Amino acid sequence: MKILQRLSASKLTPVFIRLFLRLKSSRERPSAPLGSRLLTNPDDVFKHNTWDHVQWTEEDKENARRKVEENSTVQLPLKEQDEFDKEASLHWNSFYEVHQDRFFKDRNWLCLEFPELFPLAVKDQTGSSQESPQTFAFPGQHASFRILEVGCGVGNSVFPILNSIKETNSFLYCCDFSPRAIKLVMEHQDYDDSVCHAFVHDLCEAEASFPFPPQSLDVILAVFVLSSIHPKRIEGVINRISAYLKPGGTFLFRDYGRYDLTQLRFKKGQCVSESFYMRGDGTCVYFFTKEEVHQLFTKAGLEETQNLEDRRLQVNRGRKVIMHRVWIQSKYRKPYLH
Repeated sequence: MKILQRLSASKLTPVFIRLFLRLKSSRERPSAPLGSRLLTNPDDVFKHNTWDHVQWTEEDKENARRKVEENSTVQLPLKEQDEFDKEASLHWNSFYEVHQDRFFKDRNWLCLEFPELFPLAVKDQTGSSQESPQTFAFPGQHASFRILEVGCGVGNSVFPILNSIKETNSFLYCCDFSPRAIKLVMEHQDYDDSVCHAFVHDLCEAEASFPFPPQSLDVILAVFVLSSIHPKRIEGVINRISAYLKPGGTFLFRDYGRYDLTQLRFKKGQCVSESFYMRGDGTCVYFFTKEEVHQLFTKAGLEETQNLEDRRLQVNRGRKVIMHRVWIQSKYRKPYLH
């Protein structure tokens, strides 16, 4: 008690926050995953901007299925599909040239939904991590906890994570295949190369190397990035990057789900292949099902700890419009060696 009294509240607060996050992580998922605002009375629908865990009616399902069937009847010519496959990085680079860091919001919800990103120890004085000896020096090699975010864009996940791991012996790697995006990350006022290493990397390039050895990562984070890759390449991408997880490491995934509002809004002629579409700016998006996600990650040798369909109702209270959103949130762990 006397020791606690001598510690200021400012010093205790970060300790309790990280302990709380790790306790939640030990239960595999947050106590109220994917939100807890439930619409129990239909008359209340316009009282809030968002409702969680929304159940679709049979009419909702049929309307969504019909819209997707309709907007998929006319597909892009093969020539344009080939051009996308060759020039995908150019389209995303152009996207970030135009929008800079103004398009996406920072993902401050990561702390709640993905507590696996934040280790228990507030500060590791020893720096020892009981790693197997490495054959080459690499950024972050002395950290006891390593995170990789793939498809980091301009850092909307990077900087919330960095602000939460400053006092820990953690290290964050982040990559994107857009050089412009990585330049914006490195120019950000909160970028710190002592705890973060940003680099350009094309996930679809099988021979492209990472700046760290296999089995050196505790967490891989992929948030709304695998959907931008052609479906025929996604399995290979997951297989390759999963090899960099330590035994017991976790792959965290969140992305678009089948029949999300975004999919329903596409017009005829924007469909590349089933559930895969090209936007007007040349970037593409795929819409997953839970079953597909499970198959992809288990084929990579990972074990499911969470695989949820996040169905939400977004509300425009001014225009009295309701919009169904569907996302997939999943966590898969690399098994320990026996």
